[in-house]
Amino acid sequence: MSGGLVLRAERSTDEDAVHEVVARSFGGPRVVDLVAALQASPDWLDLAFVAERDSEVIGYAAFTRSLLDAPRRLVPVLVLSPVCVAPEHQGSGVGSALVRHGLAQVAQGVDPLVFLEGDPAYYGRFGFGPGGSAGFRRPSLRIPEPAFQVLRLRTFEPWMTGTLVYSRVFWDQDCVGLREG
Repeated sequence: MSGGLVLRAERSTDEDAVHEVVARSFGGPRVVDLVAALQASPDWLDLAFVAERDSEVIGYAAFTRSLLDAPRRLVPVLVLSPVCVAPEHQGSGVGSALVRHGLAQVAQGVDPLVFLEGDPAYYGRFGFGPGGSAGFRRPSLRIPEPAFQVLRLRTFEPWMTGTLVYSRVFWDQDCVGLREG
C-alpha cells in the first residue's frame, strides 16, 4: 500500500540504503563503521531490521551478540544497537514500530536478555528498565547509569546477573558510552 510502513528483515541488497540512513541519523560515518564491523564479526546474528516506506529504507535496528559475565557462567545476550530513523521521518512512530517488530522477533529465540544504551523515557515503553537496579553492571562508566537498560525475555532466570561484556567490535569502534568533547 502506498505510504504504508513495511517492517522486514534486512537484506544484503539494503546495505547502501542502511548505511545512508545510519549516517544521516547519527551525523556521520562513525556508526556506519560500527554497523559494517558488526556485520563482519562473529557477533553478527542476522537480527537486523529495516523500516521502509514506498520502497525506501527509512529506519534500521540491529541486535548483536554480547555476553553477560554471570557468577555461574558466561551467558549469551543481545544488544540492541543501533536504532535509527531518517531525520525527516523521526517523531512519526517509525522507530517505535521498528523496535517493537525487532523485539517480537528476538522474543521467539533463546536469548534471556536484551541490553541497550538509550533514553529511559523512550525505551521504557517497550519494557526496558534500569540495568543497575536489576542486578547488572555497565560495561563502562562512560555509560550514564540511567541510559544502561535491560529487557528480560522469557528464558531469563534469576541467577543471570553480572556485568555486560560488549562485543569487541563496540570497543574497537570506540562506540561505548559517551566521550567528552
